[in-house]
Amino acid sequence: MVEQPARKPFSLMDVRINTYPLDMLLPDTITAIEGGPRITFACANPHSLVEAQKDKDFFSALQWFDHVVADGVGVILAAKLKGRFNIPRITGADYYFTLMAALNEMGGKKVFFLGSTDAVLSRIRNRALIEYPNIAAIETFSPPFGEWSDHDNAKIIEKINSFAPDVLWVGMTAPRQEKWIFRSHDNLSVPFVGAIGAVFDFYAGTYRRAPVWMREWGLEWLYRLSKEPRRMWKRNFVSAPKFFSALLRHRFQG
Repeated sequence: MVEQPARKPFSLMDVRINTYPLDMLLPDTITAIEGGPRITFACANPHSLVEAQKDKDFFSALQWFDHVVADGVGVILAAKLKGRFNIPRITGADYYFTLMAALNEMGGKKVFFLGSTDAVLSRIRNRALIEYPNIAAIETFSPPFGEWSDHDNAKIIEKINSFAPDVLWVGMTAPRQEKWIFRSHDNLSVPFVGAIGAVFDFYAGTYRRAPVWMREWGLEWLYRLSKEPRRMWKRNFVSAPKFFSALLRHRFQG
């Protein structure tokens, strides 16, 4: 990973959160794609940090990733309470669109999408081929639902490596995607792997993102709660209070 000593990461619940803005993170990924050290990318929000305290494999995965960015206003607030006022919010979608545009400018690169359903992946592929015509090839795979056997996992890794992508996007929701990348990375021959979860649905158009003004005001969580109350209630009414309770008790280190 390219060293950027000017802006040190900070620790939140013992997970290292990257402090670089998007335009400073991207060069590491480009360097990896061009033959440098491989890079892994993940997002952190209050829910994922709380869940990681109960899931040792998830916690280990988040500690291991090269770039863990602050995706969620709760993480930004936590940083400010720790005296860090220069932490940018970077969503998986932000990184996805920025890197895909860079790949299109470079030309000749290959991208693999792992996760979601065949229908969603088909829409992703069709849109990406139009918007990024200079990307050489795009491949997708919808993995089995539920737990995979070792045989299934080996087949998935073989399929990815045979395609030899420059970028692998994984969209299987947290913590499954982060844990899979953590376990499988040594067997993957991919310069950059990014865990971006809901971005697959956003990009496919099967799930609409919050309006720009809500994102800018830190209200994307409210929009998602209104659209997916059954899925999002735990994040907002269980994980968020636990997260802020920990803040108030000064349980963060670093």
